[in-house]
Amino acid sequence: MPTVKFTYALKRFFPNLKDIPAHASSLPGIFKEIESRYPGLTSYVLDERGSLRRHVNIFIDGNMINDRTKLSDLISPNSEIYIIQALSGG
Repeated sequence: MPTVKFTYALKRFFPNLKDIPAHASSLPGIFKEIESRYPGLTSYVLDERGSLRRHVNIFIDGNMINDRTKLSDLISPNSEIYIIQALSGG
């Protein structure tokens, strides 16, 4: 089953956040699982239309997703999915 991993930057805002196995086979389904475990995280990562926010990136098996709107990129049963909050500053 795919594994979802979160960066430290997200863990600052959601202190109990832990990497999780995902039972869903699509990103939208995985976000439903994440929301049930960590209420509020999905609205931090996705906008009101369900699209990925500009300050967040998702990588599947080391490749940044292509579809930031519908989140339709393919996931395999052994995928590692990284949800990363972009950092800024100088």
